[in-house]
Amino acid sequence: MSRSARVERSTKESSVFVEVDLDGTGQSSVETGVPFYDHMLAQLAKHGGLDLTVRTTGDLEVDAHHTVEDTTLALGQAINEALGDRAGLRRYGDALVPLDEALVQSALDLSGRPYLVHEEPELVELIGTYDTTLTRHIWESLVATAQITLHVRVISGRNAHHIVEAQFKSVARSLREAVARDARVVGVPSTKGTLTPPTA
Repeated sequence: MSRSARVERSTKESSVFVEVDLDGTGQSSVETGVPFYDHMLAQLAKHGGLDLTVRTTGDLEVDAHHTVEDTTLALGQAINEALGDRAGLRRYGDALVPLDEALVQSALDLSGRPYLVHEEPELVELIGTYDTTLTRHIWESLVATAQITLHVRVISGRNAHHIVEAQFKSVARSLREAVARDARVVGVPSTKGTLTPPTA
């Protein structure tokens, strides 16, 4: 059964198209107008084993905030839809990823409950045109629509590029492990019998 989804999201601030295949080979085609963010999404796809297509046009004349936020919200929604009822999955994933002097630990639960714990040192304000304060907001946006619990902890690092990139690689590896099918899991891996939030 295909584990893929397509999401389109349009507001007065941006127009977003996202397509994701959880059982891909790490291929990506990403265009958001924010080069460093494009690079990070490519890392997420490659190390997460996802096939990912992203096309976003946003109000970059203001700044990159709306473009990055809306793209991430759509990405999280696509991941959530691709997961379906989350039956037969490992559910949990974790990774400890080094990138030169940077070291990042992440842990992820396909819990159906959005929650983020994020520990990162203060970084230089910009990587190219990328505002480094957006990194935490990316994870906030992802957990909100993907309906996951995510912990990200920067253990060490000096170079801002390395610190942010190691976060994306670590989260990618955690996600890859969590969404993997487990032949020993019958149904949904929860004693509650569901990993999806109740509808209003």
